[in-house]
Amino acid sequence: MRHDPDHDTVSTGGLEARLEDTLKYALAIGGVLVLLLPGARGFSETLGWLPLWLLGMPAAAFWALKRFPLPHRAVEEMAAMPVSRRLRSGPQARRRARGVARRVLSRAA
Repeated sequence: MRHDPDHDTVSTGGLEARLEDTLKYALAIGGVLVLLLPGARGFSETLGWLPLWLLGMPAAAFWALKRFPLPHRAVEEMAAMPVSRRLRSGPQARRRARGVARRVLSRAA
């Protein structure tokens, strides 16, 4: 089945924008809850650590929606690193030669 871009019936642009807005809203509400309510900074037997669900998960989903951009600091560090350091400098690991005998363990019962 071929994909014809002129005859698309489903547009994901609106869906992504709505999802982005929803994630921003969830992240903002989670941040306000964690900052203002001491109970939101705690642990729940059912859900676990609440800031993970109020801040961490919406932030991870938002980051995934934006196709995992690298943090600016990591990009700057990678650009500042010399090329020789980025590439592997040593030889690749080699397999053992076939002629090397292995120590045979006795099978004592």
